[in-house]
Amino acid sequence: MERLHPKHWAATSGFSNGVATEGRQVFVAGQIAWNARQEIVDDDFVAQVEQALRNVVEVLGEGGARPEHIVRLTWYVTDKREYLARSSDVGQAYRRVIGRHFPAMTLVQVAALLEDRAKVEIEATAVVPKSGV
Repeated sequence: MERLHPKHWAATSGFSNGVATEGRQVFVAGQIAWNARQEIVDDDFVAQVEQALRNVVEVLGEGGARPEHIVRLTWYVTDKREYLARSSDVGQAYRRVIGRHFPAMTLVQVAALLEDRAKVEIEATAVVPKSGV
């Protein structure tokens, strides 16, 4: 994966402005903080982020992809202030699940998510290189 970042732009923290890659594409639908029985696991924002990311990784695995193959993440949050206030904890949860891999990312605040207790929904696009690396 090649990161795309104009040299004269300020450095980013926790994401890339763009990426370029080749290979098999894997698309993961929006994942929320529920378990295999579709029950929300926790009402805490950071716990929900971590579970949603675990769910993304689990779906990726079904497609032969790993976290380092993620090229784009889209986050939908119901409260951007909570995201910003807890960004350090969110970053720790992210690194526990995804590692130090920072794909292109978009975060959007939405009025609500389909599941009433959900505070975050994360969708992903991954590209598995032709070499499988």
